Formats: sequence, structure tokens, C-alpha cells
Amino acid sequence: MPTETIDLAAVRADFPALHREVDGCPLIYLDSAATAQRPQSVIDAELAFVTGANAAVHRGAHTLAAEATDLFEDARATVAGFVGAAPEQLVWTSGATAALNTAAYAIGAAGLVREGDEVVVTEAEHHANLIPWQQLASRTGAVLRHIPVHEDGTIDVSAAASVISSRTRVVAFAHVSNVLGIVNPVADLVALAHGVGAIAVMDACQSAPHLPLDLPGLGVDLAAFSGHKMLGPNGIGALYGTAELLDALPPVFTGGSMVTTVTLETAEFLPAPHRFEAGTQPVSQAVGLAEAVRYLDRLDMGAVHARERMLEQRMREGLRGIDGVRLLGDADAERIALCAFAVDGVHAHDVGQFLDARGIAVRVGHHCAQPLHRRFGPAATVRASAGVYTTEDEIDALIDAVGAVRGYFGAA
Repeated sequence: MPTETIDLAAVRADFPALHREVDGCPLIYLDSAATAQRPQSVIDAELAFVTGANAAVHRGAHTLAAEATDLFEDARATVAGFVGAAPEQLVWTSGATAALNTAAYAIGAAGLVREGDEVVVTEAEHHANLIPWQQLASRTGAVLRHIPVHEDGTIDVSAAASVISSRTRVVAFAHVSNVLGIVNPVADLVALAHGVGAIAVMDACQSAPHLPLDLPGLGVDLAAFSGHKMLGPNGIGALYGTAELLDALPPVFTGGSMVTTVTLETAEFLPAPHRFEAGTQPVSQAVGLAEAVRYLDRLDMGAVHARERMLEQRMREGLRGIDGVRLLGDADAERIALCAFAVDGVHAHDVGQFLDARGIAVRVGHHCAQPLHRRFGPAATVRASAGVYTTEDEIDALIDAVGAVRGYFGAA
């Protein structure tokens, strides 16, 4: 679908937060990689549930309970369909961090990683897809290994072929780096993992809002994504898994709603996905997330990616042309509209405040990816990230403002 099929003015009208000002300046929101803004339809969907159908799901025989359960499971089917999965392949969690921790704990509890085995991650991982595997290795006595990235930010696939061995049991990687914006070579990594019988685990947080996503088609065994990065509510995310693997994994959290028979001595568990969903579920959040993916579906993810690819090229070329600005991972590869950069002689936090005074919202810091920043040198960078509502004029305003930073701070 051509990019001009997206009516950007109509899209922007759907997002209430975009109409406010910051310090007397129109808000330019370029922090969508951290948390995306929500369209009014998502806000309305969650409000309608809370005010009209709020009840516990999968329990109770009254009308509201039945309505809540139907909405909850319809949301599961909607979100699963958005990533190409069947409903029973989608486990609700409180977010991607919870999903990845669930995966790591369940894999360990199932005995799929043991002492002397190896778990492989990449040098570019968000802490949420690094620390759970560090902890799994610590608990089991496994060895944690990593795949390096090239100077341009791309994954070193040749090195990956050497790092992944017959002892590898898990290969965990991001679909898209939250610092570099580069789409990683999923097919290569999955083939290497499956070639030695390892489980391929993918962090899809930065791809789900920006790319057409078919998780079964990508061949990954487990994947995680988060609602608040894809126009949905906070406090909701999902763990996708192949039916075979989910059925083989034990529950991590236990309690009500995920059991069939309980005695004082033992318990029997429901099949996936419900065996992983103990206790009270984030029902209104699931309803809101379902509306968010319906909104994205109406825009068409192919069109979304094509338009954001144009914005990414505009942003990267503009920033690249500013003296004293260094982009991290400046590869000419498939990307989303996200750039992390450092300004010579000016701390990232000072750059962020300079931009904020002009109404431009960006992220500053290490973006929960300290090892990757250590790899490239700066302790902190500025990250600008676009969403479905970002305009070319907003990208140009960012470039103009960054171009004035060094002069303002006397670093030019």
C-alpha cells in the first residue's frame, strides 16, 4: 500500500496528547520507542469496559462476568491475529519484561537449560532481554555468551555462527534494536539456533508497532512485545510461543484461574495459554490493546513501515549532516524511524533539556542498553523515535534544534 494512503492530518487528530504545548511550544513527540501516545479510540475502548462491563473473567455466572470474559478472549484473538498467531499461542503478561522473565524461568524450570549448557544473546540487547538470561545462567550453571555487533551496528552473523554451538540451548535477540533502530537478521539467527536444537527467543517490542509482523512465519519459538509501545495501555504485554513449546513449559506464577483440580497436596494446571495467567488479569488493558492493533490494522502496517522508513531516512540524513553529531549504528540497513546520537562536548541530558525547551520530547540516557553503549563509547545518548503520527516538519524541527546545540553550549 502506498504511503500516501495514510491521512496524516486525520491520524494526528486521533491523538489528544499531540495537541498540547510544552513551555509555550507545540509538542513534538519523538519518544515513541519508550512509550507511544494513544489514539482516542483506545482510550474510549478501555473506558467503555471499565464503565460498562467491568468484572472478573473466567469466573462468575452473571452477565457482566460473561461479557468481560468475551471481551478479554476476543482481545486475545485480535492481538494474536495481528502477529499471525492463534489465540492459544498468546499469553497475557504485564509487559515484555514480564514475558521475557516468564520465558527464562519456565525454560529453566523445565530443565531445558542445565549446568554446562550455553545461552546466547547479542551485544545489542535491552536489559529486559539480557538480565533474565544472565539470571537463568546463574541459577543453572549455564554459560552466557554473546554475539558482537559490527561498528555500523549490524549483527556479526559470521561471529554468531561461531558463538552458537552444540551446547547452545537458547538464542535470544531483538527483532529491532531499541538503540540502533536496525532490523536484525532474524532468519539467520533462527536458522543458527534451530540448527543446534536451541530455542529462538525474540524481543519484538520495537517491531510490533512499526513493521508487519508474522511471528510463526519468522520461525521464532518465543517472542515478547509490549502494549504501551504500540498505541496501547501500560501494564499489558504478551508472550507468544509455539504450541509445542508452550505445552512443554511449566507455569511460573501459580494461584487461581490457571488450574483444573486442586487438593491440599497437589494441583493440576490448565493448558496454555491460561496456565501462565494466574490471578486477576489486566482485562481493561487487554481490551485497550486490542483496539490499538485494530487501529494499526486500519492504517495497514505495510503503509506504516513505508512512511516511517521515509521519516527515518530524513532524520538520519539530517543528523548525519550536523557537525559534531555522531550516530550510533549508522548502517544503511532496513530500519525503523529511530536514531540514537551523541553531540560532541555536550552531555546527552543537556541536549535533552535544550530540546525540551523547544517542545521536542526525546529520550536521553543509556536506554536500558549499557553494554551496547559501552561498545560504542558514550555513556549516554539522545534517542529520537517517530510514530505513526510523526510529521516531516517535526523531523526537520529536531534537525534544526540539534544543529543549534553546540553553539548554545559553547561547544562549537
